Amino acid sequence: MNAEVRYVTGDATAPVGSGPRVIAHVCNDTGGWGRGFVTALSQRWRAPEAAYRAWYRERDRPGSDFGLGAVQMVEVGDGLWVANMIGQHGIARPGRKDVPLRYDAVDAALRALARHCIRLGASVHAPRIGCGLAGGSWDRIDPLLQTHLIGQGVPVTVYDIPAAAPAA
Repeated sequence: MNAEVRYVTGDATAPVGSGPRVIAHVCNDTGGWGRGFVTALSQRWRAPEAAYRAWYRERDRPGSDFGLGAVQMVEVGDGLWVANMIGQHGIARPGRKDVPLRYDAVDAALRALARHCIRLGASVHAPRIGCGLAGGSWDRIDPLLQTHLIGQGVPVTVYDIPAAAPAA
């Protein structure tokens, strides 16, 4: 399989192409869900948010894998999953300069995601993960995608939101 990152303008919650697909995104480790890309996910499906919140509630139970670097696969349709990847420690706060994204956690999550995608024969579809509210840099995320997904033969499509039309 020849894989390459493909960039498109569109909605990552409506992945293009055929075959099994995984919509990947970064979540925080605080149980918060309600801003950024997750709002688009929740408008389309209830399951990813419900699964994430249940996963968070169970975080202190023996055997729970909730934490930085973990991935939760949530099936939302026939051959379609959402990958909740814990790659953000805390949330961005106004007036604070620290970045909540943790590159080591994204690195670990993408390694795990690659294993899931290989098992499923799935491609990955995502916004520019970790680069919105999490405060990450695409220059640091792209090499992780190249190494862990593209390098393993997993096709990746990255979705950019269409530019807003100028006000009349």
